[in-house]
Amino acid sequence: MPAAVPAHRGGAVVDSHTHLASCDAPPAEIVAEAVAAGVTRIVTIGCGRESSEGAVALADAHPEVYAAVGVHPHDSDAWTDDDARWMADLASHPRVVAIGECGLDHFYDNARRDNQQRAFRAQIAVARDAGLPVVVHTRDAADDTVRILRQEAAGHPVIIHCFSMPERVDDVTAEGWYASFAGPLTFPKSLALREAAAALPADRLLVETDAPYLAPVPRRGRPNRPALVAHTLERLAEVRGLTVADADALTSANAAAVFGW
Repeated sequence: MPAAVPAHRGGAVVDSHTHLASCDAPPAEIVAEAVAAGVTRIVTIGCGRESSEGAVALADAHPEVYAAVGVHPHDSDAWTDDDARWMADLASHPRVVAIGECGLDHFYDNARRDNQQRAFRAQIAVARDAGLPVVVHTRDAADDTVRILRQEAAGHPVIIHCFSMPERVDDVTAEGWYASFAGPLTFPKSLALREAAAALPADRLLVETDAPYLAPVPRRGRPNRPALVAHTLERLAEVRGLTVADADALTSANAAAVFGW
């Protein structure tokens, strides 16, 4: 087990976004470690057809695991109508709780921006048809992300994963979107992010790891795991002026509301 996993305080910690198949140990080991640390539910995320099908298989194999299915913006150049079809088929599985991650990435621009927007809009449509929340990846693309979500997802549940738009707190609040905070909330220089976490509505806050990426302090720079989500939860509790137990209860209730379990 990684060092410095906070002791479980009797709550029901939820890791709302992780990539179990990409972690640095077999998924069964990662899940068992998380459960031992007090994590009761994990949403493992698809980024394409193969990883989405794998996420569903992991959700079938582990009662603590649920799946999201989608196509990452990096792969948007290859998007076809067939992607919407297989995604809709997987969305009917009882262990699938969201569509995503999908969205826009203007930092890497690994796909053409028009294709990113096309795939993003199509996946929002799948989410609406399936009655599932949409999990959004956005990087250096806040303006376009907000615009498209307003056009395509009005009134629909939206989760901004690894929240990194502190300058758009007013928009996120007005639209009722969920903000899921990951390891960067714990980084020393993330003052604006912590101010956003303090300002956003309490009933729209989630925590995640995005494992194996973005490990929180004190594990920053090393592979992340769902067991470490408690570090982010503790930082969220601090900035909100809550006990860890109350922050745990809050984010767990929010996860139950948006994912429907």
